[in-house]
Amino acid sequence: MEEKTGLRLLDKGRKGLLHFVFGRLGLVLLLLVGQYLLLVAFLVWFSEYVPQVFSGHLLLVTGMVLYLLNSRLDPTAKITWLVVIFVLPLFGSFLFLFTQSELGQKAMKKRLARLRIASRRVIRQDPQTMEAMTAAEPGAAAMARYVSRNGCYPVFSGCDVTYFPLGEDKFRCLLRELEQAKKYIYLEYFIVDEGLMWGKILEVLARKAKEGVDVRVMYDGTCEFSLLPRSYPKQLRELGIACKVFSPVTPMVSTHYNYRDHRKILVIDGKVAFTGGVNLADEYINHIERFGHWKDTAVMIRGEAAWSFALMFRQLWDLDGWKPEPPPEMPECRRQGTGFVMPYADEPLDGEKVGRQVYIDLLDRAKRYVHIMTPYLILDGEMERALTYAAMRGVEVVLLLPGIPDKKIPYAMAKSHYSRLLDAGVRIYEYAPGFVHAKVFVCDDREAVVGTINLDYRSLYHHFECAAYLLDVPCIRHIEEDFQSCVDKSRRVTHETVRREKWYVKLTGYVMKLAAPLM
Repeated sequence: MEEKTGLRLLDKGRKGLLHFVFGRLGLVLLLLVGQYLLLVAFLVWFSEYVPQVFSGHLLLVTGMVLYLLNSRLDPTAKITWLVVIFVLPLFGSFLFLFTQSELGQKAMKKRLARLRIASRRVIRQDPQTMEAMTAAEPGAAAMARYVSRNGCYPVFSGCDVTYFPLGEDKFRCLLRELEQAKKYIYLEYFIVDEGLMWGKILEVLARKAKEGVDVRVMYDGTCEFSLLPRSYPKQLRELGIACKVFSPVTPMVSTHYNYRDHRKILVIDGKVAFTGGVNLADEYINHIERFGHWKDTAVMIRGEAAWSFALMFRQLWDLDGWKPEPPPEMPECRRQGTGFVMPYADEPLDGEKVGRQVYIDLLDRAKRYVHIMTPYLILDGEMERALTYAAMRGVEVVLLLPGIPDKKIPYAMAKSHYSRLLDAGVRIYEYAPGFVHAKVFVCDDREAVVGTINLDYRSLYHHFECAAYLLDVPCIRHIEEDFQSCVDKSRRVTHETVRREKWYVKLTGYVMKLAAPLM
């Protein structure tokens, strides 16, 4: 047993080394070392041309500054790039031009656009549902029209929504629902790891595949480095399960590696869908402990809205093929719920930050409260403004963050926002029992979002994400009750606790905040 564990750790170490060598950090360090080597070479070999070299650097910096100031980048990202280019002109300019070059992205953008058009042909907004939503909450209906304009994500009524306050709750229900599958099962997850949770799910998937159910599994390419062997899709295909790896990382220079599939989607026959923060690994159901108690959430949607998640899945599944299969048809679903449900996705290639805009819209329209669970708090200027403005106009804005972090640097970066938020009246709690991985907004007992979208640059700018927006759905009461239950177990952050924070944590947060848009 110890020998197997040692081999597993060694294998993970090798994969981690490959990830480093071919990943973004390895490329950045390589370019940084290259710049200094070039600089030393110029100074040694061409010492008589040093004035011309520095003049060239000055022209380069001036040109890049003018370009940045007139670009469409987020203001916080502009500041970061300006500092990088001032400090490291050659390296910074090359890195910026590389990230903006869309090397490896153009084909992906074209395919996604074509797949969205195909989806629009089969999924349309029911006018009566939109009229009813407008009558119930005009502001929410306006937001829904914005989301629909940037994708094919209609609003549905009559769906039944179940909220799961823990990953283990979702797991138990998920196994029962998988047994009911008759036509297809779609799974799309950021993390899949071998263990109790995935083992139990895989048993059902393999059995269903033998029964003739169309079973498809897709996970993000970063899993290949630390969790699953590169041959894992072949192993699943031998069980009758179709499998794809989203954007597997290879030794090839491309900017599309920066865009990861962070979504968590499970769809059964287009009638039942799951989404939320829970990945398919044992820490998410507290079977193993990594950072104390793992607080995560999910929702199960039964009804027509589940089909919308099926179309989301098929868009990314068909991304690597020029002739996608016809999307699955909407099944007949009995309407048994109340309220409105809008599944939606966010992607980094369409120029819109839909996930961020939905969050800001909730903050701007809130009348009494907005309660938020998020594992990370790395904010741009606009999101910080939305949080502080809501609090300053009298809305109760409460943030629930991890008490035990999974990553030290993002934890320190979150704390760099505390003073500004506290000054505006935002209340902040840290979950004392452990780590919060949930991504939840709940507002005024009427609206909520449960999905995969964190309050950080990765989720809001660089990941493929998804969520479910809920209006006047009965389970919203359960979401708020769960939030209050977690607050009761948490420690409150005050100006005094911020003042007493360790100096190196503060320093790390302040320094790394400068590089937030690049993380």
